[in-house]
Amino acid sequence: MAKRSKIPIKTKQEIAMMREAGKVASDVLQRTAKFIAAGKTTREVDEYALSLIEEHKVKSAFYKYRDFPGYTCISMNEEVVHGIGGDRVIQDGDLVKLDVGVKRQGWIGDNALTVPVGKINGEQKRLLAVTEESLFVAISHARVGAALYDLCGSVEDYVSKFGFTVVRDLVGHGVGRQLHEEPQVPNYHPGGKSPILKAGMILAIEPMINAGVGTVDWLDDGWTVSTSDRRPSSHFEHTVLVTNGDPEILTWRPRTALPEQLGIPPLG
Repeated sequence: MAKRSKIPIKTKQEIAMMREAGKVASDVLQRTAKFIAAGKTTREVDEYALSLIEEHKVKSAFYKYRDFPGYTCISMNEEVVHGIGGDRVIQDGDLVKLDVGVKRQGWIGDNALTVPVGKINGEQKRLLAVTEESLFVAISHARVGAALYDLCGSVEDYVSKFGFTVVRDLVGHGVGRQLHEEPQVPNYHPGGKSPILKAGMILAIEPMINAGVGTVDWLDDGWTVSTSDRRPSSHFEHTVLVTNGDPEILTWRPRTALPEQLGIPPLG
């Protein structure tokens, strides 16, 4: 872990702005997810998301960020994150990881999900359900007075029960005016003294979970991250506000997979 800096605490006015950014990001994500289908290219998906971003009169938080060329991140099957829309044709049985970030009036909403296309196999179904459930396991720890590292470690503790692994080379993060703010939010317990969560902190919590090994490779485009063994990966993300009560999901959307439908014990 990098040396820790002060974690931003948002004011009521800033939180209100983040809520609106989160709603827009969630809307773009959900509508683009419904657009994904076999036969479409990943570029078509990226262009459709851009049309929705422009409809909301906001900007992509990803486009040109460190020279990233896409408006969203679209990652396929063994690709974990940071995939770039292009000529690849989506096929039946694919897992499409869709990550959408928007900037609205200077504030960012960031969220992601994994879209199953057509008929997927049992391992893929379990991977998606376990990854999404691990996100909610982590969110349940986003409370005042809790140790951030307990939140982080809860993801690995949960997914390892099902034989899946976390990606350690990539982490979640704080979010606000900048896409990446303090703190880093890994999906494992990093060790050492943990920051304590306070009301007003906003975290982008994003489990990146692999069916096989947790190690990854960066592809030749300099952005796309793939599993080292080329087995499937899954990614889900929410922007979450720490409050004096229950955590508030600023990018709320309906769950896509209920773990009990696959015989996976739900949270609690």
